Amino acid sequence: MAKKVVTMGELMLRLSPPNYLRFVQTDSFKAVFGGGEANVAVSLANYGLDSYYVTKLPEHHIGQAAVNSLRRYGVKTDYIARGGDRVGIYYAETGASVRPSQVIYDRANSAIAEADIADFDFDAIFAGADWFHWTGITPAISDKAAELTEAALQAAKKHGVTVSVDLNYRKKLWSPEKARRIMTHLMQYVDVCIGNEEDAEITLGFKPGKSDVTKGELDLEGYKDIFKQMKDKFGFKYVGSTLRESYSASDNGWSAMIYDGNEFYRSKVYKLHIVDRVGGGDSFAAGLIYGLVTGKPVGEALEFAVAASALKHTIHGDYNLVTVDEVERLAGGDASGRVQR
Repeated sequence: MAKKVVTMGELMLRLSPPNYLRFVQTDSFKAVFGGGEANVAVSLANYGLDSYYVTKLPEHHIGQAAVNSLRRYGVKTDYIARGGDRVGIYYAETGASVRPSQVIYDRANSAIAEADIADFDFDAIFAGADWFHWTGITPAISDKAAELTEAALQAAKKHGVTVSVDLNYRKKLWSPEKARRIMTHLMQYVDVCIGNEEDAEITLGFKPGKSDVTKGELDLEGYKDIFKQMKDKFGFKYVGSTLRESYSASDNGWSAMIYDGNEFYRSKVYKLHIVDRVGGGDSFAAGLIYGLVTGKPVGEALEFAVAASALKHTIHGDYNLVTVDEVERLAGGDASGRVQR
């Protein structure tokens, strides 16, 4: 029987200029749907798990299009509440070479930002569930969403569900002070914590040594130090982080580390030429969840997660549309990119 995994967050409409055009020069936008936890849900459905996504969306046609985007890839939408007036929007301009990507949000007063706890039956949602995943984006979108997140977490723990978080700090949504206060409080419910060096520092107050991701330099001993601190403070079962070395907007080094309380594991490093980096961290989280929930040893789970997220960087849109076989082939050493016949 497939594992039941639940994610909860905001599903948004993404509008992007085509062909590396800037916002100010384009006369058209490509529309796709995405969002941190939704991206995870799609990956897990592609991997064959019973993947449920929880959110609230309007009853109008754009809200239905958002729901359909999940159903297309096998995500179960039974627990999506309907109502409210808005689907959140974000505009994404794809960077190239020395020009960074840009994001502009238009998501205030979206349906999930104004949702009530009473819109969801969390006991039904978490009945028989094996895993619950959320990100720091969801409590950041509104005070009501922060309360909703804690209600979901309390229900998940009541039902004995393993909980993972991707810290995902978004400076355009809340201040560092508010993020640290709320996220520190919510860590009491978390078993698996995922976050890069900036997220760990801003949301929880940990800084990894002398790493400077903007210079392509990584202080791995610094990461080990903060992983130990985070586990000691919050009692996490696993602490993991992607390791992005940014050479330019188009080319990155990509790897990850995880700590299980006894050992540190570092994955192989991929040299990426990026097609679309949006959702890269989400695809890592999904790969790690899949590996751990299906019983892979932690080192194998990490390699699966990194390979999955490396592949995501080659795919347009927020969703990572790869199979278990494709990920395992890359994790096993085939990074040739040769045609598969």
